[in-house]
Amino acid sequence: MFLPASSRAWGTPDFAAVLKGELAAQAAELPLQQALRSTSTVTDEPPTVLLLAACADAECITAKVGIFFSGILAGCSCADDPTPIEPQTEYCELEIEIDRISGRARVSSE
Repeated sequence: MFLPASSRAWGTPDFAAVLKGELAAQAAELPLQQALRSTSTVTDEPPTVLLLAACADAECITAKVGIFFSGILAGCSCADDPTPIEPQTEYCELEIEIDRISGRARVSSE
């Protein structure tokens, strides 16, 4: 994952908005499937990203984010399957380390 705009925005008032936008745009690369608790499949709906904390040193920006996303409990797809396919809200927290020069990011789950 690359977050070059977030790296460039560090230290500005726009950092949170830029990070949220880049993460939402690259949601397919986030480990959301592993974070599911009450459903079985992540939907294609864009996630909501919350910046919980951020700090940096000379080499790396570290951000803790909360991600609200949707999942569904997929049934057997039988004609008489009574399971409704209603999206349910899921939540996880991720730690993101962004290289300040390259913008390369490493994501880990809490």
